[in-house]
Amino acid sequence: QVQLVESGGGSVQAGGSLRLVCEATGYTWRSRHMGWFRQVPGKEREEVAAIPMNDRSPCYADSVKGRFTISQDAAKNVLFLQMDNLKPEDTGMYYCAGQSRFGRCLQSETFGYWGQGTQVTVTD
Repeated sequence: QVQLVESGGGSVQAGGSLRLVCEATGYTWRSRHMGWFRQVPGKEREEVAAIPMNDRSPCYADSVKGRFTISQDAAKNVLFLQMDNLKPEDTGMYYCAGQSRFGRCLQSETFGYWGQGTQVTVTD
C-alpha cells in the first residue's frame, strides 16, 4: 500500500522560505515521476514541480521557476520542495504525488498516489 506523508508547511511572510518534505512508503519509483501540486479552495489543482527518479530534467510550473527547487533522495524515497522568495499567491494546500503510470513530467492525470497535503500560507 502506497502512503505519502507531507510535512514542512506553515505560515511565512512574503519573501520567506519553506521546505516541504514528502516521505513515501510502499512506492516503487522506477522511471516515473514524483511531484508537488497545490490547490486553493474554489480553484483547480495546480501543478508545481515534478522530478524523475534519475534526478534529471525536473520540471516546474512557470509561476515557480527560479524560486522553487525540487529534489529527491530516491534511496530513502523522500521528496523535497525548497520554496524561496515566497509570494502570497503561493498560498495553498500542497500535495505530494507519485505517478501510478508512465507519463510526462507534470501530466497530472498520471499521478495516482496522493498525500493528505500540508498547508502553506504566505502573508504580505
